[in-house]
Amino acid sequence: MQYNFEPEAVKDNLLSLFSPNAVIQLCFPFEKITDVEGFFQQALIPLFQSIPDLERRDSIIMSGPTAKGIHWVGCCGFYCGSFDKPWLDIPATGHMVSLRFHEFYKFEGNKVIEYQGIWDIPDVMMQANAWPMAPSLGREWHVPGPASQDGITLKAWDRASSKKSETLVGDMCVALGNYATGGAEAMRLHDYWHPRCSWYGPSGIGTARTISGFRDWHQIPFLNGLPDRVGNPHAGHLFADANYAAFTAWPGMHMTVSGSGWLGIAPGDQKISMRSLDFWRVEGDLIRENWVLIDMLSVYDQLGVDVLGRMREFNKARR
Repeated sequence: MQYNFEPEAVKDNLLSLFSPNAVIQLCFPFEKITDVEGFFQQALIPLFQSIPDLERRDSIIMSGPTAKGIHWVGCCGFYCGSFDKPWLDIPATGHMVSLRFHEFYKFEGNKVIEYQGIWDIPDVMMQANAWPMAPSLGREWHVPGPASQDGITLKAWDRASSKKSETLVGDMCVALGNYATGGAEAMRLHDYWHPRCSWYGPSGIGTARTISGFRDWHQIPFLNGLPDRVGNPHAGHLFADANYAAFTAWPGMHMTVSGSGWLGIAPGDQKISMRSLDFWRVEGDLIRENWVLIDMLSVYDQLGVDVLGRMREFNKARR
């Protein structure tokens, strides 16, 4: 329905799919929205008004139960079209624009009872040449879909292959937590990651290629600036579908900005939490691709930085 975006048809489908009491949580600045009507009016309609030929393109659609039997569907892709009017005060370009999304849907019966969504708003700022913060260490580009071209799963859920992917990703996440006691070696990255892995981070961090690239452009700065970061993979929701796995916790990590600081922000012992929606693709016995969206604007907001306000100041003189 959102490929050829027709507002009334989209609204009708949302109302029929979502439970009336569904929990709807979208990234900053939208935050928690009270109901489906609000989600439609406050989030989707303004996007449609700015991109009148709006279309949705999914590159990953996968689903599965968690270890506790909770059923989730995960979707990854882009909203795109002609950026004709400003959106969230981001200057319109008149050109094609893409808004990367990760969206998770928790089902009970045939109804969505919880929605979690992160839209890569900083990427739209970059496409409009209006990003007001520090440049990314990783590569900023149009993040691709799976190299294997099989991200939209059409086959019946297979327990054996799904369990293999879930176990690999779950063990890898647990191993990351070994850094606090054993340093980088204790994380055993080479046991879990393919030598030619690609880590597709959010705009503001960017993409990293290979294990060394992942360490240089994301992990080392992340751990240096947030050395006490704590994330418990068992406290969130991990599910898998064949060679794909996905994870959500809202939020999933807590940390203090100390050490060398992060994202160009000087350390001030600010305590923050982090929302992240993640997808992994397993190839053989190793992780080959990882799509990660972090609610970056929420992180900046917790640090006392008004990114949207800074963007408005930078663009006052723009014609």
